[in-house]
Amino acid sequence: MKIAVLCGGVGGGRFLRGVRAHVRDAYPDGSGGSTASITAIVNTSDDIWLTGLRIAPDLDSIMYTLAGENDEVRGWGRIGESERVSAELREYGVGWPWFTLGDLDLGTHITRSHYLRSGLTLAEATDRITARWDLGVRLLPATNDEVEMHVVVEGGTSMHFQEWWTRHRAVLPVRSFVQQNVASASPAPGVLDALASADVILLAPSNPVVSIGTVLSIPGVRESVAAASAPVVGVSPIIGGSVVCGMADACLTAIGVETSASAVAAHYGARASGGLLNAWLVGEEDAALAPAISAGGIRASVVPLWMRDVPTSAALAAAALAAAR
Repeated sequence: MKIAVLCGGVGGGRFLRGVRAHVRDAYPDGSGGSTASITAIVNTSDDIWLTGLRIAPDLDSIMYTLAGENDEVRGWGRIGESERVSAELREYGVGWPWFTLGDLDLGTHITRSHYLRSGLTLAEATDRITARWDLGVRLLPATNDEVEMHVVVEGGTSMHFQEWWTRHRAVLPVRSFVQQNVASASPAPGVLDALASADVILLAPSNPVVSIGTVLSIPGVRESVAAASAPVVGVSPIIGGSVVCGMADACLTAIGVETSASAVAAHYGARASGGLLNAWLVGEEDAALAPAISAGGIRASVVPLWMRDVPTSAALAAAALAAAR
């Protein structure tokens, strides 16, 4: 069983943790692992050079979650963090004072930057960094190219997505999202092969605009998902008309998509009509939407979507794979 998952950070990490737990139980290899393989194709539009370091929030959030090193209370960063270096940088007037990086997290960014400056690609650097832990999932950046997301707000000011998202909490009205250099970007080695050889392709409950949207915008990725022989199953990031985490509703509003499970399904589109989805998982709170989604050519399954812990995340993963079958 080969599973490819398109994903962003926090929601993607929790979902992947559930996929890993489920396949280890359903496809055991006798040594605590699994005969199934999981490849995560990860958004990189949040990435940025800051204080001379390459920061990759989604790759790192997923890595820390799968390694059991993430801070579950804050929802980002490492457990047991200190922030002495960030405090020093503020004293020097360097970086963004509202964008705090923990000392352990900075170790990851320094390592990545060292590898990149040594001539490695982002994918090669990611392989070396993730080798530290037994993640049970291969993390692939969607592209080795820098495709940072910028946000043009009302008045015409352009800023990096992290500034709009973290500093301004996504409250500034958006005129447009602009993915830098995306037209000339290429999928990272292994991305298209993972999609072509997959037995199932899953769209994690990640931000449809800046996370999944970025992955699909890399030339060749959307086409490979649409052309794959594997069924494509998505998990709604919207439950009961509200986002699960973050401010994805602000992103959806900016592109004219309603914050609802059915609207996001329609945004991805039915595979039979030139879109991507064969099936779509919606929460029990949205059961009334399922008939209309199915009538639009996407088979809707109503399941519990809240990923409160590993067992509930594994149950969701099981439901996604069952929908694929």
